[in-house]
Amino acid sequence: MRKQEIDFILDKICEFHEEISDIVFTVGRPIQVMLWGELKPVYLKDIPIESLTPFHTEIIALTLMGNQKRLIDNLINIGYCDLAYSISKARFRVNIFSQRGNYSIVMRKLPITVPTIEELKLPEIIKEIAKERMGLVLVTGATGSGKSSTLAAILNIINHSRACHIITLEDPVEFLHPHIKATFNQREMGVDFHSYADGLRAALRQSPHVILVGEIRDRETLEIAMQAAETGHLVLSTMHTTDAGQTVGRAIGMFPPEDENYIRLRFSDTLKWVVSQRLLPKVGGGRIVATEIMRKNLRIRDLIINGETAEKTFYDVIETSSALGMHTFDQNIMELYKKGLITEDTAIAYASRRATVVREIDKIKAQRGEKTTDIEGLKIDTEYDKKIKRGI
Repeated sequence: MRKQEIDFILDKICEFHEEISDIVFTVGRPIQVMLWGELKPVYLKDIPIESLTPFHTEIIALTLMGNQKRLIDNLINIGYCDLAYSISKARFRVNIFSQRGNYSIVMRKLPITVPTIEELKLPEIIKEIAKERMGLVLVTGATGSGKSSTLAAILNIINHSRACHIITLEDPVEFLHPHIKATFNQREMGVDFHSYADGLRAALRQSPHVILVGEIRDRETLEIAMQAAETGHLVLSTMHTTDAGQTVGRAIGMFPPEDENYIRLRFSDTLKWVVSQRLLPKVGGGRIVATEIMRKNLRIRDLIINGETAEKTFYDVIETSSALGMHTFDQNIMELYKKGLITEDTAIAYASRRATVVREIDKIKAQRGEKTTDIEGLKIDTEYDKKIKRGI
């Protein structure tokens, strides 16, 4: 298969629906797309494929890899490879992997233009992150929750606001940033550097003001990221954690127990923000982002150093710090529910503390004059005492 042919297929798939997030090629299934969080088959007149065969997925994989030896070696030796691929209508982050002797391909569709905070419908307080000059900022969430888009939007603000040197370390490069006020050097793992730790070490000698690390996966990367933050750089990165409290726990847990007190002190000094994200099904179709935002203050710093207790948790501090722009997932979810953007079932399903959200939903329903329970017809049995005496 030639590149022109795979580009034609991808063009046609992108025309299926403008809001698809992923394209999936798996043996034994038709071509599928992820639309609003659900897989849907795509049958195209120009592409008469009812079910993909091992030959189909292998030839598509080879075409996407473009005979790059590094990618082929990774696929054969470690079972997967990551790459970026572009067509006229979109850019893709591609993961090719082996399963049961066959190859499967997942292509994450990326916007051609760098998104803004407004386009992503993120809280305005996130713009404050772009004003930071040093420290560590973590954007967390599950795969596909929009972490890369949020970081790109923050870098876009910096790009429009100050003349600085920004180095990105990505796997692969996702958003292509133009040089506006800032100067960008975007490096790709496997092509420009071997690992995030190696890329970070080199970045410290490349006179950056801002460093973007695609993901903090291990202790070595986090150690160097903290070192960069301590030496006057702004370091932005992601972690696969569900909320702010778990993010701190995961970071501390990367180090041996004997170093815990020392690491807690360093982490409390370098961490500035944690932005956690979840994508929720939206009423009427589509998805909407819910966020939890933690901004370091004295109470947060104390929790990082001394740890959580039953009486004092990150959730409790964030919940009571709205004046500083913080909010929990549950608070943001309730705002979305009040606006009618998500259903009651969605609000409960994605809540961090379901009992809290259920209680708040009942309050809102009571204010609206809606029923808060399905139990009806209850009445006081005034004859109960008499029935007991008669042995009924």
